[in-house]
Amino acid sequence: MNLPKRAEDAHATLAAAFNTGDVATVMNMYDVTGIIVPEPGKPVSGKEKFEESIKAILSIKGKMEIKTVYCYQTGNIAVGRSEWNITDGNEIKVSAKGIEVMKQQADGTWKIVIDHAFGAEVNLVA
Repeated sequence: MNLPKRAEDAHATLAAAFNTGDVATVMNMYDVTGIIVPEPGKPVSGKEKFEESIKAILSIKGKMEIKTVYCYQTGNIAVGRSEWNITDGNEIKVSAKGIEVMKQQADGTWKIVIDHAFGAEVNLVA
């Protein structure tokens, strides 16, 4: 799987990676020195924790779709807001609104550094 060459393509690339069902493909989208928040209030960092989180999400059977609400870039940093879901036929397994911070790599591709999968939810409390 090729990493996106534009920050605004990160959401679509991430959904395609998840839909492969392959942990390594999904992990390639992330800078594992960053943070992933697979559940509200439970941020994790590091390769092992990222992998655990990815495996948990991949265990939800269905197709992931991610809509980019916005993506703003300055230099080699970008922030995106997403609306995403995992569906199995007509059944919605998970649906959420996320915020992602991305960083351009030396080769021009983009990786996600912070993935707060539920970061834009209305009822999220600090």
